[in-house]
Amino acid sequence: MTDEAEIYDPLRRKMVARTPEEEVRQAVIAWLRDVKGIPETRMESEWGFTYNRRRYRADIVAFDRELRPQLLVECKAPGVRIDEKVIEQVVRYARVLPVRHIMVTNGTVTHLLARNEADGSYAFLAEIPEKLG
Repeated sequence: MTDEAEIYDPLRRKMVARTPEEEVRQAVIAWLRDVKGIPETRMESEWGFTYNRRRYRADIVAFDRELRPQLLVECKAPGVRIDEKVIEQVVRYARVLPVRHIMVTNGTVTHLLARNEADGSYAFLAEIPEKLG
């Protein structure tokens, strides 16, 4: 019997606290796996990295076949507004993890950005590409 205050994270392979943000993260993991076809073996949740000598954790990172980071996902609780500040935070993370795509979602509102290969900047996409990572 499982505690309803917990939810299973297949990427961390353990039960974690069931928070609104965690429910969004688990929904995104399932969508990336089931709809986008990214194997769980090529995704990590709570992936640690250093930026300006500080430790951070990316909610989800998806890797290509050579295990290079390709997609950075920032998950927020459903009530959290996805504003310019949140987008800027994730773009800063992408300077450390030069991913092709960034996704920011609160489970209701989702924004996807793609990197411009020429100058490294990120721009919003009108729709999610068929192939991610």
